[in-house]
Amino acid sequence: MTLDQAIAFAIVGCMLALFLWDRLRYDVVALLALLAAVLTGIVPADRAFVGFANPVVIIIGSVLVVSAAVANSGIVEILMRRLTPLMRTADLQVGVLTALVAALSAFMKNIGALGLFLPIAVQTAARHKRSPSEFLMPLAFGSLVGGMATQIGTSPNLLISVVRRDMTGTPFGMFDFTPVGLPLAALAVVFLSVGWRLIPKGRKGQLGPEHQFRIETYRSEVRLPEGSPFVGRTVAALEELGEGDLTVAAIIREGRRRYVPHGHWTLFAGDVLVLEADPQVLQRVVAEAKLELVGDEHIESVPHTIDQRGAVEAVVMEGSPMIGRSPAELQLRQRHAVNLLAVSRAGQLSQARLRQGRLRHGDVVVLQGALDAMPETLATLGLLPLAERRLKLGRPRQLILPVAVLATAMACAALKLVPVEIAFLAAAVGVVLLRLVSLREAYDAVDWPILILLGGIIPVGDALHQTGATDLLAGWLHGVAAHIPPLGSLALVLTAAMLVTPLLHHAAAVLVMGPVAASLATQLGLNADPFLMAVAVGASCDFLSPIGHQCNTLVMGPGGYRFGDYWHLGLPLSLLVVLLGSPLIALVWPLH
Repeated sequence: MTLDQAIAFAIVGCMLALFLWDRLRYDVVALLALLAAVLTGIVPADRAFVGFANPVVIIIGSVLVVSAAVANSGIVEILMRRLTPLMRTADLQVGVLTALVAALSAFMKNIGALGLFLPIAVQTAARHKRSPSEFLMPLAFGSLVGGMATQIGTSPNLLISVVRRDMTGTPFGMFDFTPVGLPLAALAVVFLSVGWRLIPKGRKGQLGPEHQFRIETYRSEVRLPEGSPFVGRTVAALEELGEGDLTVAAIIREGRRRYVPHGHWTLFAGDVLVLEADPQVLQRVVAEAKLELVGDEHIESVPHTIDQRGAVEAVVMEGSPMIGRSPAELQLRQRHAVNLLAVSRAGQLSQARLRQGRLRHGDVVVLQGALDAMPETLATLGLLPLAERRLKLGRPRQLILPVAVLATAMACAALKLVPVEIAFLAAAVGVVLLRLVSLREAYDAVDWPILILLGGIIPVGDALHQTGATDLLAGWLHGVAAHIPPLGSLALVLTAAMLVTPLLHHAAAVLVMGPVAASLATQLGLNADPFLMAVAVGASCDFLSPIGHQCNTLVMGPGGYRFGDYWHLGLPLSLLVVLLGSPLIALVWPLH
């Protein structure tokens, strides 16, 4: 062992120890490893930041922005409503949700797909009086296996493509992973739809911001425009769109005349409807029925773009100048450059118009305005903001356009019209220019710590290869692999990647194990591609702990899981992947 190899092993060992210590965040650990590698000379100073210039960093950031646009579209909610009647049994409830998140993970970052379905799973659990813990771990595992089906579905696939490009000059293609990833994902979904029973019972989760506040129903006013599909339909039909969570409390016609409608009343263009609903339900109904929020009007007094506007929930505090006054008297738009979209009062609902009703201490209001000026406005009005619930009231939804942008990017990359990173960077810029996401949402969507992690670890992984440390590791593995069949060697690499991933981050596991696997294949006289594919599969399938992949970490709190809960469901799933995945990889990518 040379001095440079010893230094490389020492840096990786210290990095592993810091990951396990878990006192420093993984991006900080990656930067410390990079600094150590530069200071010791195994990474030249002029190569220190090549990781940040790597195309995979651009691809991951761009895919997260496009994923946010797909999430905003509402297409998932529409699909779920059509599938809900099919989810009659416990197995079907878990199976359908897991299949959907797995399918979506193939075309967007798996963490984004899981984030979309997490609140849906919690709502489904509550509706059927089941624990969220029965849903969330299968969903997390489903997002991991679904991401294996395409190059952009998960970071290990992108990173192993980088390893292959560095070795051969040609990366894996967009759908090179599909023949292996798709069958494995399908088998995993079938297993998870019944295997959820292995999860320890009695776990109670900690709900996120969307569920922390049990605020009573909001009262909002909307206008029925000429173009709405509900013109000429009944009140009951509109309430049915809210699935029992929306009530048409009143209809205002002929200027100021107010009527309390029956379900059979016909709706006419120009009607102002007083709706009672939670903001999440109201957002969906307004978008699908093409209604117009009465309070959502352009504010001329403050120059800003739509990218800077947003909706904020706040409670009226004691001593607020709003108490005892109506929104009309307060002249919120003229004086404070905000629109009042909804009001909630626990225990009772006022019969007055939204703008004429007098506010009280404890009322919860939804205000829309410039987000950068909102803290000062809330302080002036004596309002206390509630936890952010990602309200998008007053924002139009585009159902098809985000999906079309994503499909176009994937097609361009698959047909090799442009490089993958260019296709998805163009898609990310496109969804911003088309205002499918705001600039603020685009920057919030990017997982910056992950990008910092990759930028720091990629040069360290290169150093392992350049110093010959990976060949040394491969030699040690060769001592075992030489005594077993080639298929067993492939299973050994897959298992090693799977076991290393909980200790390292999944990105670090690929960058360390990828060159080792390729070197081992060379020493055994075998094709390197199946071994690289085994590393990608193993690093994608971290089912044994909550720390190897952020999807597992994301559900730990909402599901109420303990560290040791994951292996109950994860161990049999891991064995399934090794036993079926190894021959499947060898079938698609011949060993010789």
